[in-house]
Amino acid sequence: MTMRDFDSKDGKMIFAGMNVEDIAKEFGTPCYVVDEQRVRENYRNVYNAFSRYMETEVHYACKANTNLAVLRILQQEGAGIDAVSIGEVRTCLKAGFAPEKIMYTGVFVSEEELKEVAETGVLINLDSVSEMEKLARIKPGAPVSFRITPGVGSGHGDKVITGNKGAKFGIPKEHVVETYLRAQDLGLNPIGIHAHIGSGGQHVEPFIEEAEVLSELINQIGEAGIQLQFVDIGGGIGVPYRPNEDEMDLNEMASEVCDVFEQNTDVRKIILEPGRYIICDAVVLLTTCTDVKDADTKKYVGVDAGFNTLIRPAMYDSYHYIQDGSKFGKACTSRYDIAGPICETGDYLGHDRVLPDVEEGDVMVVYNAGAYGFSMSSNYNSRPLCAEVLVNEGKAELIREREQVDEQWRHQIVPKRLQ
Repeated sequence: MTMRDFDSKDGKMIFAGMNVEDIAKEFGTPCYVVDEQRVRENYRNVYNAFSRYMETEVHYACKANTNLAVLRILQQEGAGIDAVSIGEVRTCLKAGFAPEKIMYTGVFVSEEELKEVAETGVLINLDSVSEMEKLARIKPGAPVSFRITPGVGSGHGDKVITGNKGAKFGIPKEHVVETYLRAQDLGLNPIGIHAHIGSGGQHVEPFIEEAEVLSELINQIGEAGIQLQFVDIGGGIGVPYRPNEDEMDLNEMASEVCDVFEQNTDVRKIILEPGRYIICDAVVLLTTCTDVKDADTKKYVGVDAGFNTLIRPAMYDSYHYIQDGSKFGKACTSRYDIAGPICETGDYLGHDRVLPDVEEGDVMVVYNAGAYGFSMSSNYNSRPLCAEVLVNEGKAELIREREQVDEQWRHQIVPKRLQ
């Protein structure tokens, strides 16, 4: 299976049964558009792959996309949640998740936030010795797990590799056993172990290495007298962003990883935390061509979405496939850079893209926009946050209103002496 593509009807792209021009006309651009059935399908793919081998919980890494409607869809599917802030915890509770379905994994957590999280009753996955000591004071007897640093890294770029030696995340593996024993001494109840090696990996081998490290630690912890209930391998399952790019073989990953735990440990419950895999290809970003500029050395397609809307290309040099939804399937005749309205040279969505002759008013479609698209958007250049739309079997519903300019001022205060 390779990158997802879409159908064409009368030269227009069809997304989840709807003409993208009709969506753009009804809701305006830029807007993120979610295919509900694809979200459900992606969740089931992960759950089914692993649950045939071990008792499985799939905790959606909600930092990828925290829209309440998306969360509600996943709550209906039976998902759990990987949350990394009190804001995410509260958002997921509002979406209908029970506290016991949520695991909180913070990093450099303040005592104030830790108190708030503890009050919600969610399971806390501790990242440091200091955090452990704080929680022991705040909530004696609390069940906990620990995030460990496995010394294995994976991801689409340096900024998203999290499991390598010296990373800011987790307990170094050399200090894991003493940390679990210390937790017990402090009155906490350690019940699980967790690691996350990075975001966007598309090879099985690093996950097998991670499982081997975790298995060894589970046994060392067991020998010290602490029996764990679950192992959490984190997320990081990549998706193809380019045509003809191979997808992660989920079945191979599940078979190999589960085999490591089943052959080497007594732990029979696995948790994983996919975010990107579940939401990425279920969402496109629609943006309208506002200008076509010939700058002699290159041509530009100017659009109404900039890095305030989708920052991944500018921040990570990430590739997103882009098509002209208004001329879908037509012969490609020109090469363009697709750039946004932000007053920065680095404001682009794609370089050197071969497209049909783009015209003003065409609806450009940015693929794989569901993960870290809206959730990383901003008000830079005082531009309002865009709308989000849910499409289910040919019917569209607004799931986030487009922000208005004056809403950006609602928390600002001008002192009376300046008025």
